[in-house]
Amino acid sequence: MPCLRALMESAHEVLAVVTQPDRPRGRGGRMRSTPVKSAGDELGLPIMEPERLRTPESVEAIKSTGADCLVVVAYGQKIPKSLLEWPRYGVVNVHGSLLPKYRGAAPIQRALMNGETTTGVTTMLLDEGWDTGDMLLWESTAVLPDEDAEELGARLAVMGAELLVRTLDGLEAGTVTPTSQDDSKASLAPAIDRSEGLIEWSWSAERIANFARGLAPRPGAFFCCGCIGVKLCKVVVVDCTGRYGEPGEVLRVDDDGILIAAGKGQVRVTEVHAESRKCMPAAEFACGAQIKPGVVLGNGCAIPRS
Repeated sequence: MPCLRALMESAHEVLAVVTQPDRPRGRGGRMRSTPVKSAGDELGLPIMEPERLRTPESVEAIKSTGADCLVVVAYGQKIPKSLLEWPRYGVVNVHGSLLPKYRGAAPIQRALMNGETTTGVTTMLLDEGWDTGDMLLWESTAVLPDEDAEELGARLAVMGAELLVRTLDGLEAGTVTPTSQDDSKASLAPAIDRSEGLIEWSWSAERIANFARGLAPRPGAFFCCGCIGVKLCKVVVVDCTGRYGEPGEVLRVDDDGILIAAGKGQVRVTEVHAESRKCMPAAEFACGAQIKPGVVLGNGCAIPRS
């Protein structure tokens, strides 16, 4: 969305918007448009919604626009070779990492899960690989303390939109030179599976907090309480060095939340999201679930549904 709006406000002409088709969403299964389609309609732009981009009909429809460049941002389908080789200025992608680190579908989440303190955005020319094309421009930023994936993603989206316009300006002026990626420094950021969110209390306090940040708000890091999974909305590292009891042991419950021993250090869970409920204070949840000091939170429960 920030990229589309930035392009509309720039000197470049947006000829059409290609987005995913309407799909059923939510518990009611109502057909809903993507936010990009809604914005495109609002802006009076032609909208294309191919189910499969690789079909000859989809490729020809895009080529019929006569565009000088294709811009790809979080589209969700791989661009076929017939389109990669077509535009005058190539196919420009905005990626939420400092390439070649974190190639893949979840660069923002993986960076937070790994405790990175610096990240950024990169514009690149797409090729047939997964985020392996030549880089155009990049910009770094510090990861803010306690920033989660949604918050960091929103910041990087604005940075990426500004960088995209600068990239197109530079390509047109001939002042941007593609730079090959150093494959020896590459790391991968595959899509997140919900099962990855299960917290192991034997981890360090920092790793637990990083997982909670990286997976918030969706799909969410979670712990087990009886036979259900409870998502961690907010987690704070209280200590990152000492040993305070068995990993997963509840040390204290008070108005500030639930204090839990980690494999190294301790964390305070301040907000949780239990199944079929909204995010709530951890102290309130602990009272209803009868979580008291001495209880050891275990593993092996069901993955939260929402």
